[in-house]
Amino acid sequence: MSVPAFIDITEEDQASELRAYLKSKEAEISEENSEGGLHVDLAQIIEACDVCLKDDDKDVESVMNSIVSLLLILETEKQEALIESLCEKLVKFREGERPSLRMQLLSNLFHGMDENTPVRYTVYCSLIKVATTCNAIAFMPTELDQVRKWIVDWNLNTEKKHTLLRLVYEALVDCKKSEAAAKVMVELLGSYTEDNASQARVDAHRCIVRALKDTNTYLFDHLLALKPVRFLEGELIHDLLTIFVSAKLVSYVKFYQSNKDFIESLGLSHEQNMAKMRLLTFLGMAVEMKEICFDTMQQELQIGADDVEAFVIDAVRTKMVYCKIDQTQRKVVVSHSTHRTFGKQQWQQLVDTLSSWKQNLASVKTSLQTLSPTA
Repeated sequence: MSVPAFIDITEEDQASELRAYLKSKEAEISEENSEGGLHVDLAQIIEACDVCLKDDDKDVESVMNSIVSLLLILETEKQEALIESLCEKLVKFREGERPSLRMQLLSNLFHGMDENTPVRYTVYCSLIKVATTCNAIAFMPTELDQVRKWIVDWNLNTEKKHTLLRLVYEALVDCKKSEAAAKVMVELLGSYTEDNASQARVDAHRCIVRALKDTNTYLFDHLLALKPVRFLEGELIHDLLTIFVSAKLVSYVKFYQSNKDFIESLGLSHEQNMAKMRLLTFLGMAVEMKEICFDTMQQELQIGADDVEAFVIDAVRTKMVYCKIDQTQRKVVVSHSTHRTFGKQQWQQLVDTLSSWKQNLASVKTSLQTLSPTA
């Protein structure tokens, strides 16, 4: 990638020009180049470059891009410490220090390096942090497949992998991308083993609360399989998750009556929880019964007779259940409902259904061959 440079001269002269510019901005730096070579010059220039970030001078972008371009021509072994130092400067937020410029500089640096260079990890993390401060995460590459590829390309250790996934998760949450954030958190929790699952306690707790709070999330059984979540067994947060996975509304009401302060401490809305549990309870009923009378719904969902129709309409809007209301016979006729959990029993049902379809198609084929031998 071509990075805009300060001026088209030799690297040594370019470093000298940068020193002179920074000195003119009252930075504490000598105008004479170091005898230690370009990487020493750059270390001193980066240390003094703070003055540029709060300056509206039109030359600032060219000056900073010149630093980036010099970094990119250094030997790989001399780059890492200097890139980390520059990233630290660019991430630090102080009023007036132009976040859009800092993002552009980090982007130039990120795309200017070889794709497999491990220090790109530091630059990408810095990009995420700066983008978060100026609501620009939407313009950042945060797709999980891409992040997975980078983790492999950069050969990240477990700690850095967790740091990266956690950073992307928080950024996605901040910009209201709840579905994408949930996938990243599941990826993070799924990367823990039995040996280190206890270290993910905070992440597991946060994941559960975020999922319960998300108005578009209704299925939670996949969370129970995650090792860090299993580590929370016996705690109230795990009990609450289990209720949302497979229990009925009455179980949640009982839990809330005994643990009201706990629900409030999580920042969860009791009314929202009630609405979600009503839907989940209805889904469970719809799987077991293809016809549900109004009286049963009123009792199980704790709603009035006048609220049944509105509830069914809202349930259908989620596209998790398909049904119609029979007002004459005061019942709901279900054509399809999403399973709240999908375990061995559900897989067996799927196998049985597919086997039945296969047999029916074989029968149709045999019938057609009887009518027309060439069929």
